[in-house]
Amino acid sequence: MPNYHRIHISGGTYFFTLVTNNRIPIFNDNIYCDLLQTIIAETRLHFRFDQIAYCILPDHLHCIWTFLAGNDDYSSCWQAIKARFSIEYRKMGGIEAHISESRIKKRERGIWQRRFWEHTIRDELDLGRHRDYIHYNPIKHGLVTDLAEWRASSFHDYLSQGYYDQDWGLVEPSNIKKMIVDEKFCAHIY
Repeated sequence: MPNYHRIHISGGTYFFTLVTNNRIPIFNDNIYCDLLQTIIAETRLHFRFDQIAYCILPDHLHCIWTFLAGNDDYSSCWQAIKARFSIEYRKMGGIEAHISESRIKKRERGIWQRRFWEHTIRDELDLGRHRDYIHYNPIKHGLVTDLAEWRASSFHDYLSQGYYDQDWGLVEPSNIKKMIVDEKFCAHIY
């Protein structure tokens, strides 16, 4: 089994990607998007982080979080979010993927992939590139042609604050082209 090394920086900013098990499109249903957003908001109170950007897609999500100084335990944070979501999702009648013997032994459900992708944001340029990547994702995956149509994203907040123009995203932002190539290369990681 690989030995994963995660970087932990007190007060750090991180880009995360989480994927549903077997890429089941759980979040096609807005009820489950809302549930996830509620759980994340409530978890923020305990783990003390600011959500900088997010986008929830049918079978995965991306977000950027900045943890307050003295806090960097994002692994426990994600574990708590995934566990609580799994419980509530099942109570609401959500369907999960086949559960393998390995998952049964580890008392895991068939809702999330086991791990998550994490990248430590290095500077403002890196932050901007990842924020744009997150917000462009619904177009990248062919889910919409106009980002205003995608509900589960912080794009709307950035648009209303004047960070983006109304037509942003109609053309693929040049600062994220390499990231898309990298994502295809690293797709097996998350």
